[in-house]
Amino acid sequence: MSVDQYQRTVNGLDKEIADLEKKKAEKDKDIASLQSKIVSTQKSINKNTSQGSLNSKRRQIASCESDIAKKSKDSADLGKKIAEKRKKRSDAYLKLQKEQQNEQKKQDRASQRLQASYENRIDELQQQLAKSVVLPQQNNSESEEEYDVFVSHAWEDKEDFVDEFVDELKKQGLKVWYDTNKLKWGDSMREKIDKGLAKSRYGVVVLSPNYIAEHKYWTKAELNGLFQVESINGKVILPIWHNLTKKQVVEYSPIIADRKAMTTASMTAEEIAAQLKELLTPEVTEKTIS
Repeated sequence: MSVDQYQRTVNGLDKEIADLEKKKAEKDKDIASLQSKIVSTQKSINKNTSQGSLNSKRRQIASCESDIAKKSKDSADLGKKIAEKRKKRSDAYLKLQKEQQNEQKKQDRASQRLQASYENRIDELQQQLAKSVVLPQQNNSESEEEYDVFVSHAWEDKEDFVDEFVDELKKQGLKVWYDTNKLKWGDSMREKIDKGLAKSRYGVVVLSPNYIAEHKYWTKAELNGLFQVESINGKVILPIWHNLTKKQVVEYSPIIADRKAMTTASMTAEEIAAQLKELLTPEVTEKTIS
């Protein structure tokens, strides 16, 4: 039997027990009423009671005692039935619990298999991403950085911030990898992004409600790629909070939330670009001197 069938059996027995207990309670109530009537009748008998009245009262008492005997038997029978139903209910409930445990074990095993499959797929994707980031650096001619910054963002944020921010970066003389001008018709988005990640000194991550949305595959892939680069080359991720609260960032990624970030709530695109220029200037100077 299934869990649902056992549950229906238990529920049915609960209802039968409740009905029997109600009937027994009615019988017991009638018995108590009859006993009270006997006591009342007995108290009404005194030395002044005539013989005829005495005989009548004795017949009333006898009738009540007869009714009490019958109702007591009915109450006892109902008590036996209740006990039998309770035993059946106890047995059915134990079977229900056992079946629920078996069902839970099946669900746990299925969940574990699904989790293992998911983790294996994540590992495969991370390994593929790591290869796509590391392999181009094996060739010295390709390992030279071509871009100062890679801009990771959600396309919904282009119009209200990212396009302006990229323009300001370019005004600062920085080389920017930005999908609007790096992807051509027919290009592989994955391949182009991987190369952009590998050839950029820093990765600016424009965190927004659009960026951290559950359905955003590419933003997650880009951020994972930046973490891979960072594990090899050191700190490269520079976060910008756009229309986002501290709580939302913490829920999305505690690691990112712990980083000092620029925020569009208090800074303009031009001011943030200037800050990035200052960060890159020492590196540019060192490279020029060497």
